[in-house]
Amino acid sequence: MSEWVLEANNLTRDYSVAKGFFGQRETVRALKGVSFKLAQGKTLAIVGESGCGKSTLARILTLIDPATSGELLIDGEAVAIARQKLTPALRRKVQIVFQNPYGSLNPRQKIGKVLEEPLLLNTNKTKAERKGLAMAMLEKVGLGAEHYHRYPHMFSGGQRQRIAIARALMLTPRLLVLDEPVSALDLSVQAQILNLLADLQEELDLTYVFISHDLSVVKYIADEVLVMYFGEVVEYGSRDAVFANPQHAYTQTLFAATPRADIDSIRARVTGTQPTV
Repeated sequence: MSEWVLEANNLTRDYSVAKGFFGQRETVRALKGVSFKLAQGKTLAIVGESGCGKSTLARILTLIDPATSGELLIDGEAVAIARQKLTPALRRKVQIVFQNPYGSLNPRQKIGKVLEEPLLLNTNKTKAERKGLAMAMLEKVGLGAEHYHRYPHMFSGGQRQRIAIARALMLTPRLLVLDEPVSALDLSVQAQILNLLADLQEELDLTYVFISHDLSVVKYIADEVLVMYFGEVVEYGSRDAVFANPQHAYTQTLFAATPRADIDSIRARVTGTQPTV
């Protein structure tokens, strides 16, 4: 097995868009040669303003959209969904958690069925086995067996995000892509979900790609940081190095425009106290 769970080598993504009144089309390059490597058990945070290409990259990493060019490797295996059929084993390796937990859950489906569905579609497990695994996963994310028969609208935003995380983990993925997973939550609930993600990562040896615009959250959870600007990587390095001494002018501007981004400040946001200096 490869040393790297995830490798991106010069990934690009082009879109054809309409221009003008006569239906002429032009090609827009949304990703411009993105490269990085991510080791098992680590968290890579992808940072940038809206429109910088973060979500486009997430869709490529989660095998939803193909890259136009470049190479994507998962566990050392090259993946090109435009040219090859994905195997169930490969699909199980990568899962995604979206920003809006309610929008990603079927409102007509009870939570037990939400959790069992990935197993039904991708494994040969029996009905009893699927239910047992769903019950166990509810406990693992801080919910209980009593939630199995409830519908999504019966939960708070934080509970729904716990359910979304549980569903993503049902297939025991190697890589979890988290696309702004706490930005829609209250501050106190953000801290709870971040702590849950940290605990799950340690327990299950998970690898995370964490997409966010909130630098305080990034500094709390990331091992490495990749800063994007108009589809390009302008800064990439360890969390401590990037936060201590950002090299690119855009990164410096981004940090200067952001409220204090350190762990004490996150705690202060949650407790309402002043951060220590």
